[in-house]
Amino acid sequence: MIITRTPFRISFAGGGTDLPSFYREYGGGAVTSAAIDRFIHVLVNEKFDPSIRVAYSKTENVGSIDELQHGLVREALRMTQVHRAVEVHTIADIPGEGTGVGSSSSLTVGLLNALYTYKGTVVDAARLAEEACRIEINILHGTLGKQDQYIAAYGGLHYLEFRPDDSVRVHPVPLSRDDLDTLSSHISLFYTGTTRSSGPILQDQEARTDANRDTLVQMREQAARMRDAFVARDWPRAGELLDEGWTLKRTLTAGISNAQIDEWYSRGKAAGAWGGKITGAGGGGFLMLFHPPEKSHQVAQALSPLERISVRIAPEGSRILMVHR
Repeated sequence: MIITRTPFRISFAGGGTDLPSFYREYGGGAVTSAAIDRFIHVLVNEKFDPSIRVAYSKTENVGSIDELQHGLVREALRMTQVHRAVEVHTIADIPGEGTGVGSSSSLTVGLLNALYTYKGTVVDAARLAEEACRIEINILHGTLGKQDQYIAAYGGLHYLEFRPDDSVRVHPVPLSRDDLDTLSSHISLFYTGTTRSSGPILQDQEARTDANRDTLVQMREQAARMRDAFVARDWPRAGELLDEGWTLKRTLTAGISNAQIDEWYSRGKAAGAWGGKITGAGGGGFLMLFHPPEKSHQVAQALSPLERISVRIAPEGSRILMVHR
């Protein structure tokens, strides 16, 4: 039996510039992103019989890989050449699908890690991220960028560069553990109660890449400014950049925000938040607000009855919790 634990993520700046339609054509993309201490656990176990069993929000019992409906699991099994007699279970700490915390990529990275370990193969974070991108983008033709896979594999707080040749450069933001905890104390997540598929929003955004070029260039530059603000421990500046980024992001396409999200955001700022954003592509999921730590209770009261979730930046990416043979 193999169990892996893989973090979800939040993005601070640059989201959308990791889409191939932008970074391939306009000199690359950049994102400042962090793994958080909310995880998806993947369990892989050998079965007595030759069938395949996969348990997630539903359960599949099939005789071959081709019969699996869950595309990510099917293609991860193919990539790792695990063809039979296996059982896969997934357990997430928070609602994953449609909440903007990179759940599909965290699942893919964690599953690949578990399956390679099951096969007795050691792989590094770069390979896990690259192969997760290949499955989600190239094989399953999903409309998404590359930041989620890389931050799930590497963990921590990183400035990620997406080059026009499809290569990715991973730069850790040099903060101590204490500094990361201080940064984390400025973050509150509020679950909006709404989930949505990121696909339609990102497809429309991708179709508007040329029209949004100048805005996306500004968002790419913001990723570097956000990294620099973190390195300088300038938390108010980081909050201002989030606010500027949210203003830019809302112009990319319809559906990123709505009247209710705008109201919550305004209430959060009135209560002392410097800035924030909706996680992921937009339209629902989690509202992230960035505020002085002493304002956390006041901000939470302003957004009641939404539940405040405090998070910490997770220093590790996908890791193996247990190997039992």
